[in-house]
Amino acid sequence: MSELSEPEGTVNWKERCLTLESQLMKFRLQASKIRELLAEKVELSFTTGASLSSVTSESDYAIPPDAYSVDTDYSEPEQKLLKTSSSSSDNGKNEPLEKSGYLLKMSGKVKTWKRRWFVLKGGELLYYKSPSDVIRKPQGQIELNASSHIERGDGKQTIQLTTEKRTYYLTADSPNILEEWIKVLQNVLKIQAASPLFVQSEIKPTMKGLLTKVKHGYSKRVWCTLVGKILYYFRNQEDKFPLGQIKIFEAKVDEVDRSCDSDEDYEASGRSLLSTHYTVVIHPKDQGPTYLLIGSKHEKDTWLYHLTVAAGSTSVNVGSEFEQLLCKLLNVEGDATSQIWRHPTFCHSKEGITSPLTTLPSEALQTEAIKLFKTCQLFINAAVDSPAIDYHVSLAQSALQICLTHPELQNEICCQLIKQTRRRHPQNQGLQLLALCVGLFLPQHPFLWLLKLHLKKNADSRTEFGKYAIYCQRCVERTQQNGDREARPSRMEILSTLLRNPYHHSLPFSIPVHFMNGIYQVVGFDASTTVEEFLNTLNQDTGMRKPAQSGFALFSDDPSGKDIEHCLQGNIKICDIISKWEQASKEQHPGKCEGTRTVRLTYKNRLYFSVQVHGETDREKLLLVYQTNDQIVNGLFPVNKELAMELTALLAQVEIGDFERPFSTPAGQVTSQSKSNQTLKQVLERFYPKRYKQGCSEEQLRQLCQRLSTRWMALRGHSAADCVRIYLTVARKWPFFGAKLFAAKVRHFNELDWGVTYTYKSLMTFGGYQDDFMLVVNNAQTKDKSTEKHLFAMTKPKVGILSETVFHHLLLCSV
Repeated sequence: MSELSEPEGTVNWKERCLTLESQLMKFRLQASKIRELLAEKVELSFTTGASLSSVTSESDYAIPPDAYSVDTDYSEPEQKLLKTSSSSSDNGKNEPLEKSGYLLKMSGKVKTWKRRWFVLKGGELLYYKSPSDVIRKPQGQIELNASSHIERGDGKQTIQLTTEKRTYYLTADSPNILEEWIKVLQNVLKIQAASPLFVQSEIKPTMKGLLTKVKHGYSKRVWCTLVGKILYYFRNQEDKFPLGQIKIFEAKVDEVDRSCDSDEDYEASGRSLLSTHYTVVIHPKDQGPTYLLIGSKHEKDTWLYHLTVAAGSTSVNVGSEFEQLLCKLLNVEGDATSQIWRHPTFCHSKEGITSPLTTLPSEALQTEAIKLFKTCQLFINAAVDSPAIDYHVSLAQSALQICLTHPELQNEICCQLIKQTRRRHPQNQGLQLLALCVGLFLPQHPFLWLLKLHLKKNADSRTEFGKYAIYCQRCVERTQQNGDREARPSRMEILSTLLRNPYHHSLPFSIPVHFMNGIYQVVGFDASTTVEEFLNTLNQDTGMRKPAQSGFALFSDDPSGKDIEHCLQGNIKICDIISKWEQASKEQHPGKCEGTRTVRLTYKNRLYFSVQVHGETDREKLLLVYQTNDQIVNGLFPVNKELAMELTALLAQVEIGDFERPFSTPAGQVTSQSKSNQTLKQVLERFYPKRYKQGCSEEQLRQLCQRLSTRWMALRGHSAADCVRIYLTVARKWPFFGAKLFAAKVRHFNELDWGVTYTYKSLMTFGGYQDDFMLVVNNAQTKDKSTEKHLFAMTKPKVGILSETVFHHLLLCSV
């Protein structure tokens, strides 16, 4: 604690000891308090200049994460190779991201200062009563994100930390300690604001893997991720916040020749460790070098190439022959007259390749890349035959699935297709496969640069080949806009691409969307269209409001054929939904209706709130009527027989119009009577509750038809809009109108009264597991027990749907 060297504005050390002693006696927690004093002693030894070796010897106690140094590399104990120098040339250049120590925090309700032990780790700021409590649940957590900011308070030792939820006031024991906290917090906020890892979750890392990082004589096994021009390193693969980062751009990246290198950072005792690894050194400007120890030659070659590209180097001495030619092409800015374009490696090949075009991190992937080239050749060279088109479907799905399973091959297949489409094929099958490919994912820089240049050179609206090149350009733009796909292309997507030139259609694919009134609307989409974009198109075509205003959503059926529906989230891509449904259907129904089954999409109301009535369109009202009727028919809406008949007549008037009486002429009376009876029976079948028709005799059914005809006749002259308005007015009188009902069996309850209701405010927690759904509510009416737990049994899919529905209602109620 630096208050010994700077006593101004601090608590007297003797008084603090007396306070600690009184706390020990008061709470009788002697063991934990001794641990606290030892932790404070460790902190004091660092701030007063204690050596690193003297502290690390106290291995029985946890050391605060900021105890080693301001360098992130020392945030926790590491394997020490050899430290040859007490200072380095990049002092102050590293950015610490972790810290712990005492701060005074202004409490929320009663405005008093309370002393708390704060721990900043993994991008989270937690606080406890004392260091010994860190093994327990924290007293609180301050959520830090890109929108948080720090301001200095009125005093020299106070800061104001503002988050999305509230503002915190924190005071340090000295101005120096305050400056340390400000520096670390600003580093964390800066990374969260600038890093694509936190701003855009869909950003793909160029490379990732478990490596040994060596710096200042210390080694640490870390998970490394190269994103753009920054190398982030984490404790493990699951961590979301990095231990630190290295800016690669304009850094010097080289492979270390261990036979002659004698750098002090890893000689002597480190030789045994380094001799079993390949080593790459990163030397940023004005900073000391960082060494990456890599276990295999294939991995080393891949890391070296991508780090060199990230550094902005145009070196042609790293990478495969194809990559080295690409670097040369970059140096001449893709000059169309350059001889590089005529190099055999860049040109179409009738023969197979003997080695991959790109650098791959393992021998297994290199073998897979050679097989991939053969698959592409088969797809391109075999003529498309409509009766046997599933051959091409199988080839495309197989090749692209491998690339989704092994993302390292995505650059490879794009380069292979660029190479093979350098020569124009009469059937354009190379560009067709390339279109399917870039609709799923895009290669990384500089391969993406080469792809765009290649397509630009071939784009021509006057030729079929040029039209496919233009379509590929559109796919590239859309994939850049909406991100990569999750599933391989479906049969429908491949057929549409092969059998008709998608250049002629802004939305080359289409699928029917079914409504509750029995009609459907065909909606177009492309390879990257999300559910949200799809619904925008649908709403414009049908005159409906956005889902957030109307409560309507898109549902898919279940590939198993069971009566289960799945609500589709807005960020999912339509092509992924179709493909995953297709794959699941094949797995559950092998060999049955091969290639003919496809997903059924339905558009209906999901979350109903009374406020949605304002601004309701005529189409929304009509669909809501039919959805309510579906619940009535299946016994999920309480109506008596008389009301059910009235509502059935209203729907008959909406759908068919005025009821036509039988002709009175003797010759045609029998025929018209039979036709009228048939119409009445069809209306009863569609709109009248099933439970009221079960077991009916012919005479009872005839009486039902007679009652329906009477009520239907009474509506003669009423417009469909009038009948819809009357129907909804009647239906909305039920308090639970718009609610989703689930059949469940009670497993466990605490004095559950049937018909009891709970407000969302009383809901403490809820959730599902396997075939059980649990509700925990706070019942203020009970005296002896305020918390009640209710457990219900239902099918597993229904548990998931119910949990999600409750969550969305809670979310909307809180807005």
